[in-house]
Formats: sequence, structure tokens, C-alpha cells
Amino acid sequence: MNSPDTSFLRTLCSLRWLATAGQATTILVATWLLGLELPHVPLWAGVSVLALFNLYVQLRVRDSDPAPVTAFGHILVDVTVLTWMVGWSGGIANPFGSLFLILIALAALALPLRWTHAVAAACVAGYALSAVFGLPLKGGHFDSMSLHLWGAAANFLLSSVVVLVFSTRLAAALRERENQLALLRERFVRNEGIVALATHAASVAHELNTPLATMTLLTDDIAEQCGGDPEMRDDLETLRELLVQCRERVLALAAPAEGARPGRKRASIGHVLEQWRLVRPTIKLQRNPDAPLQLQLDPGIGHLLQVLLNNAADAGEHAGRPQVDLDLRLQDGQLFGEVRDYGPGFNAGDAALPGTLFNSGKAGGMGVGLALSHATIERLHGELWMRPAEGQGARVGFRLPLDNSGTNA
Repeated sequence: MNSPDTSFLRTLCSLRWLATAGQATTILVATWLLGLELPHVPLWAGVSVLALFNLYVQLRVRDSDPAPVTAFGHILVDVTVLTWMVGWSGGIANPFGSLFLILIALAALALPLRWTHAVAAACVAGYALSAVFGLPLKGGHFDSMSLHLWGAAANFLLSSVVVLVFSTRLAAALRERENQLALLRERFVRNEGIVALATHAASVAHELNTPLATMTLLTDDIAEQCGGDPEMRDDLETLRELLVQCRERVLALAAPAEGARPGRKRASIGHVLEQWRLVRPTIKLQRNPDAPLQLQLDPGIGHLLQVLLNNAADAGEHAGRPQVDLDLRLQDGQLFGEVRDYGPGFNAGDAALPGTLFNSGKAGGMGVGLALSHATIERLHGELWMRPAEGQGARVGFRLPLDNSGTNA
């Protein structure tokens, strides 16, 4: 680990409470049960200082800077108190002097190398000071060798508990961090592909802009020359609307930064559905009658909705049932939506990409719908899920938070 986090400081707090309780218990047992003549004032003063410091740290741990110097300062207090306690209770003859190794192990697992060396140097210095200036134990009901052996056994049990508690907590923190890093790495790779796709789309859009403008002019000329044929004029009007829609899409691709600025153009759900019907007139669309058609959507959400509808339509056409069911509802300041297709549904071949809506092999798609949809959902702090539909097909649902004005946040 390069630097500790607040979980390490919280673990130190827990272990420090354990050390405080253990020191207090040891003083009582050594005095009453073993009959040792210990200096009560210095020892209880050390226990009180450690408890007060830990109480202060526990109240401030959320605001503490999880930098190595902060963790080193906390461990340095522990080293100082341990040196004080060992020095007043036997010095080098005290079997609990090996607890300095626990502090070195904690630093080695959680701190950078140079700070670990600093902790080790402090522990060595503390052990040396307690050995040189430590007061020998006096009195007692047992001989010194028996006391040392029983103390070593108690020290082993205490060290085992400390190592077990810390190791399990640290392992859990490391696993969580590794999961977060893996998620960020996956998101970075996916975003790189989206950026590359957007760059390529922008360059292609510049090339398509001119021929689309020419086709629009030719459509207008043909409409003027077709005379009074109403069927021909209706077809040409539909063609012109499609060309206008294509030009709008091309212009949006040619300026990808436009969508990142505040005040970007929004479109209602009804307008998005009208555009989709114009492109896919052969698909039967069934929606709930109380859908919020006037809700203004972020451009990315409009694109997401069209991607879901297109993939559902492709899956249905592949199975010979060109139908899509759409359910849109507002609830608790959030937009809930679900798209249901009538395609082949889930099978063993869809393990990598669950659901037919994002299976490019069935629908003949470009394989980018899933990545774009997830990127849009994450950008707006929403949620996307996929489930099998009853009978045949699949359902893809999403949840998106809305701001106070009823638009996407």
C-alpha cells in the first residue's frame, strides 16, 4: 500500500482499546493475584494517557488526513506509551516487551517503506530505553522464571489476537480496494473505446454533412416537380424528415463537445419516440398510456432510449415478431423505464452479454450499445438491469434520478 486510509486508523483505534484494557487487566492481576510491587501512579497514568488519546482520535478519525505521517504519529504515541509501561514494569525482563514487534508488523503492512523504517527505529529505541532504564520487578508470590514463562504465554495469546484482528480487517480493506481498482480499470478501458468511437464518428460526420445537404436540396426539387401526386409528395416529405433527422445527428456528432456544456438542447420523450417511429415504421410500439411524454430529457438519455428500442426491435425482427413494449413512469423524483423485446431471449450463448438486447450476433448490431448505455447511466448516477421476459424475449430496465425541475440531473 502506498498510503494508509481511514480504515487503518480505525483499526489502530480498535487495537488501542484492546491494549488499554489489556494493560489495565495486567496491572490488576500482577498486583492482586501475583503480589508484585508495581508503581501504580506511573502505570495508571500511562493507561489513562493512552485511553484519552484514543478517545480523541476516535472522535477525529473521520476528519483525519490518512497520510503516512498521520499514521506514523499515531503509532509513535503507541510506541511511547509502551516504552513507558514496559520501563516501569520490569524493563527487558518484562515478556510484554515483544509487543514492539506488533507495532512494526502493523507499520510494514500499512505504511510506505521509509515510514515503516521510521516506526522500526522508534520501536528499537523504545525497547532499548526500557531495557536500560527499566525498573526490576519486586516481590510476588512466584519466582522470576515462573513469572516470565506465564507472561510469555499471555503475551503470545495477546499477540495472536492482535494479529488476527488486524490481518482480517486489513485483508478485507485490501480486497475492497482491489475491487474498486478493477472497476475503475474496466471503466477506463470502456471509456477509452467510447472516446475513440466518438472521435471517429466526428470525422465521419464532417464527410457526411455535404452529401446530406445535397440530398435534401434534391428532395425539395423532386417535390416541386412531382406535381399533384399526393402519394409521391407524402413519400418525399417522409424522406425529407429522415434527411433532416440525419443532418441533425451528423451535426451533433461533428461537435461532440456540445453535449458537455450546460444549456444543451433537450428533447421530450414524445419527440424522441416520434423520431424513432420515423426511422422504424415497421415496428409495432406499445407503451403505457400514462407515460410522461412531455418530460424533457438529457440528450444522452434520448440516445439511450433509442438504442434500447432499436436493439429490442432488431431482436424481435430476428425472431419474426417486430414488436416492442415500452413502459415509462415517474416515481419519487426518478424516471423508471423498461423495454421488452420478443426476441430469442436468454440462452447459454448469452453468458458474456446477458440479454438479447445487447447481443450483436443476433441483432446484427455494432456491439457498442451496452457500453454506451452503461456509460450514460453511470454519468447520470442511474441504474441499468436486464431480466428475462415471460414467455419469450428479454426486458431491459433503467432508473434515472431527476432534478427539481423534472429534468435529468
